[in-house]
Amino acid sequence: MKPHKKKNGKISIIVQVAMMLAACIILTGILTYFTQIENSAELVTNLTEEKAAMTAKEVSMAVKEYPAYPWLLNYWTEHAGEMNIDYDEDYVRGSWTQKKVRLLMAHQPELDLQYASAAEIESLPPRDQKLYAEIIYSWLITRADQIKEVDEVDYLFCVATKPPYKEQFFVFSAADPGAVRGTEYEQVYPIGVTSEVIESQQEGMEDAVKHSAHIAAAGKYVDYYSYLESINGRDYLIGLTYDQTPILDRIIDNSKNGIIISMVYQLLLSFFIAVGILFMVIRPLKTVQENIRRYKDTKDSTSIVQSLSEVDLRNEIGDLARDVTDLAEEIDSYVDEISTITAERERISAELSLATEIQVSTLPHIFPPFPERDEFDIYAVMDPAREVGGDFYDFFFIDDDHLGLVMADVSGKGIPGALFMMISKIILKNCVLLGMSPARTLSMTNNVLCDNNRAEMFVTVWVGILEISTGRLTAANAGHEYPAVKRPDGTYELLKDRHGLVIAAMEDLEYEEYELQLEPGSALFLYTDGVPEATSPEKELFGTDRMIDALNTDPEAEPEQILRNVRIKIDEFVRDAEQFDDLTMMSVIYKGEGSRK
Repeated sequence: MKPHKKKNGKISIIVQVAMMLAACIILTGILTYFTQIENSAELVTNLTEEKAAMTAKEVSMAVKEYPAYPWLLNYWTEHAGEMNIDYDEDYVRGSWTQKKVRLLMAHQPELDLQYASAAEIESLPPRDQKLYAEIIYSWLITRADQIKEVDEVDYLFCVATKPPYKEQFFVFSAADPGAVRGTEYEQVYPIGVTSEVIESQQEGMEDAVKHSAHIAAAGKYVDYYSYLESINGRDYLIGLTYDQTPILDRIIDNSKNGIIISMVYQLLLSFFIAVGILFMVIRPLKTVQENIRRYKDTKDSTSIVQSLSEVDLRNEIGDLARDVTDLAEEIDSYVDEISTITAERERISAELSLATEIQVSTLPHIFPPFPERDEFDIYAVMDPAREVGGDFYDFFFIDDDHLGLVMADVSGKGIPGALFMMISKIILKNCVLLGMSPARTLSMTNNVLCDNNRAEMFVTVWVGILEISTGRLTAANAGHEYPAVKRPDGTYELLKDRHGLVIAAMEDLEYEEYELQLEPGSALFLYTDGVPEATSPEKELFGTDRMIDALNTDPEAEPEQILRNVRIKIDEFVRDAEQFDDLTMMSVIYKGEGSRK
């Protein structure tokens, strides 16, 4: 026994556990971080949507506060270039809007600016309509600026657009104090600016018109559209944009800090767990391991039992130590039994080898068997599935002009099948040699084998007698496979002859025989069910069709080559699958009386 060698670079299990725990903690922290960020971003978006809906409603109320708002929206859109708007008015010190109010009141003293209807405004002269539109616009812009500041909206605006929403006309845009109005980057658009709409915004506008509102996240920004009104083929939408960068940055910072602290706590906890595993698991296991190795080298169960008795733990490791001691004691007791069993197996193997030799010796195995006879060629093989098999074949001269042929398959395998095979073979041959016909031979053999057949075994048999001078073949079949026949200058085909019941099934059976005329060049192929029932790894049977194809690979070949062709095809089909049945074949080629020297 070679001593145990330590492997180079071995890593202790406690180190592996610690590394695994650390990796799990880090991976969990990373997954938790990204999950929390994603959930937080979704929560912020949902809260932003609620806030945006309230802000959009407030802006909508500010617009619809004026009964003439449809007229106003239409006028602002169509006369944007004509209006004189002062966006940064100081209402405390006075403003152009206050002057415009006094001027309009001088023209229309009965007009209530706050509650004037569209019909009243339309009845005014164009000069006064323009004054009214500019006054209300200034008031609305002031209110929109207040809403933007109070609700902390990054961008607040109202646009007019129409399907397919490729352009938007800015009606008004709220601004922070001191913001510059213009069309440059980060400037607040004044009334009348028209800009192109990107595809995602087009979809958002269309959805807002259909469903009253639409929200979409674009990176760290959230865009919200709220449907206001449709006037003269234009859809008016309130747009809100929120920059989520500050709040997301705070969430990310808080998430990082919280996860780092959590990971530190988990690492400390893992350290204490690893220490507990070391003292409560690893060291006792190490003791068990050392004793197992010692027993492997010494086979001394006494010292193992004494050493492992010190591992007195009331857990699975303690059970393992006790199981190892029990196993060591049992192994010692099994060694003697194994030695006895090994000797017995060697004896049985020797007897099986002898039985195989005896069985093979009972079958014709010297080829050519009748070198002095040129009227026919014959070759046969038997490959048992076990050491000894139940298949057998036989051929022998009954007299100078008659050749007996037998192919049989016993139901059992191994030693019982071999014994039944030997008895069947002897009886069949003796009956044929006594001059009985094939049918009479099967009947007589059946009655003899039925007597005291306590094992209830049976045998399938094909028996034929070939008259060499004429080529006339008389045969009978007791439940055996159909033979294959080749006519002169032809190919092999199955001969579906008449079947009788298998031999040893029941007493007093009668069998029918038939005749077959073999012309010079004809051939006969006999086999057992091990050929068509050879099974592939896919559980598919070889079958008689493939067998016939194999025979016709070279139908003019000699008997030995014929059998070799069939076996090659079977091996290719079966590949590495296990052989479950005996495989026996015989090939007979009739050459005729004229070929005899």
